Amino acid sequence: MGMSVIIAAARPEEAEQILKLQYLGYQSEAELYGDWGLEPLTQTLESLKAEMADHRVLVARLGDEVVGSARGWVDGNGTGQIGRLVVHPRMQRHGLGRRLLEALEAGLAEDGASSFELFTGHRSLGNLRLYRRLGYRETEVREVSRRLSIVTLAKTGATTLAA
Repeated sequence: MGMSVIIAAARPEEAEQILKLQYLGYQSEAELYGDWGLEPLTQTLESLKAEMADHRVLVARLGDEVVGSARGWVDGNGTGQIGRLVVHPRMQRHGLGRRLLEALEAGLAEDGASSFELFTGHRSLGNLRLYRRLGYRETEVREVSRRLSIVTLAKTGATTLAA
């Protein structure tokens, strides 16, 4: 039998693994939009460590390997801001993104969030499908460039799908 993937709070010593995973996971987004300057691809280890200090950061672990990650925080309006949901390409299409997002929502709800907000690019159809399936609805589309529009999605309450 294989190992199970565990969702847990990220440990400070996992920052480098998270950054490498983020870089790997966002390659397809950069290719999709023809933009290799996407912030997830240019983030430094120091800025990730700073985020880890004041955001809720979750990882999906397969043994000692970080194969997924997501992070978020509760803003001044009580909205859980969710970002950087990434799953290792070989682990995609197995429900890991859903599990990470649901766990992050639950944690942010514990921190006081009553609604949630996230964003993705307009061509990221897999992301949009996942978010809509989990109850997110489009609230805004903002054109960033001729190649990229950012789609903001929001929902009230945490996901209650069975695991």
